[in-house]
Amino acid sequence: MAIDLPEGLSLERVDGALTLVADDGLSMCGDFARELRRLRPANVSRELLVRAARVRGCDHPRALDATAGMGEDSLLLAAAGFSVTLYEHDPVIAALLADALERAAAVPELAPVVARMRLVRGDSVGALRALADADASARPDVVLLDPMFPERRKSASVKKKAQLLQRLERPAQDEDAMLDAAIKARPRKVVIKRPLKGPFLAGAKPAYQIAGKAVRYDVLVPAQL
Repeated sequence: MAIDLPEGLSLERVDGALTLVADDGLSMCGDFARELRRLRPANVSRELLVRAARVRGCDHPRALDATAGMGEDSLLLAAAGFSVTLYEHDPVIAALLADALERAAAVPELAPVVARMRLVRGDSVGALRALADADASARPDVVLLDPMFPERRKSASVKKKAQLLQRLERPAQDEDAMLDAAIKARPRKVVIKRPLKGPFLAGAKPAYQIAGKAVRYDVLVPAQL
C-alpha cells in the first residue's frame, strides 16, 4: 500500500527495520526489544500505567489503546496480561508500528507479549462509538487515551522522535469527541496519560490520579459519571 509522505521524509528499510528517515538525518523506527527490561514481571507491575489500568477481579482484562502511536504503552499493558487492541489513524505511524510488531514476534522473549496485541489502522473514535450499544462482552475493560501534547517530555531522544512525528502534520485530535466516545463505550476505566502539570483532558476531572516525575495518569470511572 502506497503511503503519502510530507516532503523531506521517506520510509526506508534500515538494518531490517522499517524506518522513517528525514533528509536532515533524523530517523525513527519501532524497536520493542529496547523495552525488555521494563517488561520483566517485577518491573512491569510497578509501571505507573499498569497500576492505573489494573482491574480488580478480572483474570483476562482487555484494553483498547485509542491513540497507539509507536505502541510502547500497549506493550506494557500486554506484558501485564492485558489483551490490547491498538488503534492508529496515521498511516505512516501505523506502518512503523506494524513492522515493529512483526519483528518483535520473532523474538522469543517478546513473542508471547505481542501475541496479545492487535493493531487496527483506523479511527478509534468511530470504533468507540460503535461499542456504546454493544454487548458487555464486546466492551474493553480499559480505554487508554494519550493524545498529542506539545513538549511533553524533555529527553533528547524523545525530542528527536517528536520532531519527526510533528513533520507528519497529523490532524489535531478532537479531545472532547475522543473522551465522550471513550466514556460512552462504558469500560470499567478510562485511563488518560497527561504531562505532569498539564490540564485535564477536555476538562474532565478524574476519580483519581497516579503521578510520576514527568507524567501522570488520570483515571475516570464511567459508572460514577
